Amino acid sequence: MGAVVIKLGSSVVADDEGSVREQVLGRICDDVAALHADGIAPVIVTSGAIARGLSVMQIPPARRPRAIDELQAASAIGQGKLYRVYDELLAARGLRSAQVLLTFFDLHARTHYLNVRHTLSKLLDWRVVPVINENDTTTTDEISFGDNDFLAAQVAILVGAERLLLLTNTDGVFTADPRSDPQARVVERIERLDQLEALQITQATSTLGSGGMRSKVVAAEMASAAGIPTVIANGRRPGAVAAAARGERLGTTFAAREERVPSFKLWLKYAKPARGTVDVDAGAGRALREGGRSLLPVGVVAVNGEFEAGDAVEVSCAGELIGKGISNYAAAELERVRGLKSAAVRELMPTASDEVVHRDHFVLA
Repeated sequence: MGAVVIKLGSSVVADDEGSVREQVLGRICDDVAALHADGIAPVIVTSGAIARGLSVMQIPPARRPRAIDELQAASAIGQGKLYRVYDELLAARGLRSAQVLLTFFDLHARTHYLNVRHTLSKLLDWRVVPVINENDTTTTDEISFGDNDFLAAQVAILVGAERLLLLTNTDGVFTADPRSDPQARVVERIERLDQLEALQITQATSTLGSGGMRSKVVAAEMASAAGIPTVIANGRRPGAVAAAARGERLGTTFAAREERVPSFKLWLKYAKPARGTVDVDAGAGRALREGGRSLLPVGVVAVNGEFEAGDAVEVSCAGELIGKGISNYAAAELERVRGLKSAAVRELMPTASDEVVHRDHFVLA
């Protein structure tokens, strides 16, 4: 039984005043029920808790607060009320649902990441529809990260989805900004990421949302790298979910890449934050870029930031980012051995790892 992850942006979930678009959500839940009846496992990732909370508090969108504590309070007010709408709409169609709240920490800590995977797998085994949102009340990272696009891509990878649908209030990715260019047209299919270089993709958002088209494109890149085709489409169009899930022409489709990137490396590249930077010499830079080699202490020329063994670090050469990897050294330890050959490192620190970053724990930028 394959899964389809359906991400609903704030502009789909709520109107300009923050009230839930129950008619739109009702149509989407009709599509979800149809997918469920066909043996497909729908997973909903929803935005809109903050918008709903602000509406309850009668704070107009034009005065959307910026302070984190206000956004967290609004989310706390809105989240339960938003989930109740989904629960009632799905129950009316004979479906059971479960509320799942995730934090950025749940995705960047590997053990938590795997625990989330097991929980979602069990819910799908039980034929329950997960309704997932960020736990904005207790964390700050994802309030500014994007409009749940990254979260939806991570969830799609977690459950091994057959398709990811990113639903927004536009018809897809355009060749230019349609608000200012009347010649702008929807790009129906993106086979290669270099096609994006010619497009004017902005970070502009709706009044209620926190994401933008750029965050959706990054999420699509991430999912397609995992072999998951991704569709960016207008979620307010009737039947959009069913059509996109069936692979019909709708919005912009990002084709799945033939060479799939392992889930660990996707997690490392997109989910685990870097705690510092390690600068390397030209030889080490070539070995990492072209040879698929591990990074050794002898190639390190500078250590920046405070990090511990097991943290992710960015690796750069002459000011150019090469990639990200898991460091086997704390920053203070690496500072002691940088530039030294392996024999000298073992003499100074007998139990130290031979590699600063092992090749299996490194991903190119």
